[in-house]
Parts: sequence; structure tokens; C-alpha cells
Amino acid sequence: MPRARIIPCLLVRGGGLVKTRRFGDDKYVGDPINAVRIFNEKEADELIVLDIDATVEGREPDYAMIENLAAECRMPLCYGGGVSSTEQAKRIMELGVEKVALSAAAIARPELISDIAAQVGNQSVVVVLDVKKKMLGGYRAFTRNGRVDAKISPVDFARRAEALGAGEIVINAIDHDGMMGGYDLTIATQIREATQLPLTLLGGAGSLAHLEEAVRQLGTIGLAAGSFFVFKGQYRAVLINYPSHTDRAALQQQVARS
Repeated sequence: MPRARIIPCLLVRGGGLVKTRRFGDDKYVGDPINAVRIFNEKEADELIVLDIDATVEGREPDYAMIENLAAECRMPLCYGGGVSSTEQAKRIMELGVEKVALSAAAIARPELISDIAAQVGNQSVVVVLDVKKKMLGGYRAFTRNGRVDAKISPVDFARRAEALGAGEIVINAIDHDGMMGGYDLTIATQIREATQLPLTLLGGAGSLAHLEEAVRQLGTIGLAAGSFFVFKGQYRAVLINYPSHTDRAALQQQVARS
């Protein structure tokens, strides 16, 4: 039976693990390697690691960091940040990473999706769309940590990414990032209806109820989160956590009923 994937998302800046709110106001929360070890122990389904400054600073991925993370990680690992060529994607995969995430580079050069998919396989190409709701309705995709309006519809680009060979879409809702008030299910539903690709939501999860709500509305999806897995309580104390086996089983029962 298809199942929902519960996916911690780690944001890396300057070699450290950080957490943001609406793509700003970042807070240092620890060492990414230590976080990976804890998620190993908690048997997380997958892991996403995003170097949020690589593209903005115009530099290549940090291959040494990626190699260390991949060597430690005992779950499928997706890496994004600074990937702008097929050669970089292949090198990352050779380090033990299962999926490579593209964002700004995919929007600037959509043919890169096809090029990388031809080399490493469609299932290993993830397109991350950072999205924001417009004042008068509708959504736009943004790049470079939410600073640049790409002036494209996320729904339209998701369709194009699928046609070009992407294997998965991640919807990262900028306005919901770090707020822990729930996912943006409006844009998620629009993209779910527009493509057949596996879909992962990111931005806004703050409780198991938010995960359950997404499953009830969308069925089998990826449920990614940052703050939900690194903060505890109203004062946002740093404490790496992950749903228990009992909570995960209940969520999968919700998938079966959806």
C-alpha cells in the first residue's frame, strides 16, 4: 500500500544547521551531522538537506560536507543547493546521495532537468519550487532564498518539470516557512491535480494534526518539515524529535482511508 513519507528537512548555512522563518530570521540550531545521527536512531523515512546559501553565493556544492552526511545517513538522502550542472549532480550521486534537488537552476535552464534525469534517472531528480501567494490571488515561484520573483506559475512549471523528466516536486511555501501553523494546502492541491508526480510538502508543519490534515486532503504524499522536528514547546527549545512508531502507524491508517 502506498504510504506517506515523513521527511525532516535540514537547512545548512556556513556548515551549521539553521532554521528560518519565512526564509529569514535564521537561528542556529546545531551540527547537521549530529542531527542526522538522531534521525537515524528514530528511523526517519527520508532526509532532505538544503545548503541555502550555495546558489546565492554562486558557489558549487560543498562536496566534503555532502560526503560526510551521506556516509552517516542510513535513510534515503536528498541534497540541494548550488547544483547547476549534470556533472555536479553525478558527483553528488557518486558520494552516496539518492536524490538531487534543483531549484533556481531548473527555472533558469529547464533543460537541465532532462539532462540530469538522463544521467542519473528520473527518480533521482527533485524540483523544489519556493512559492509565495500574490496579493491579488494566485501564486508565484521565487528563487535565491525567496528574494527573486521568477515570474512564473508554480503549477505551470510543475507541469513542465514533469514533461522534462523530473521524478518529484517539492512545494516549499515561503509564507508558511517556520511558522508552524500548517501547510499551504491550496497550492499543494493545485499542483497535485496538475501532475502525476510524487509530491512533497514543505513549510508550515507544526503538529501531527497538520500532517494528518495534509494526508486527508491529498492522500499519499511526502510530509517534510524543519521546525516541527527541531523545536519543542512554545518557547521553541531545540530538541531533535520525530513521530513515534504509533503516531506514524496512525498516519498511515489515515492514508488508507483517504
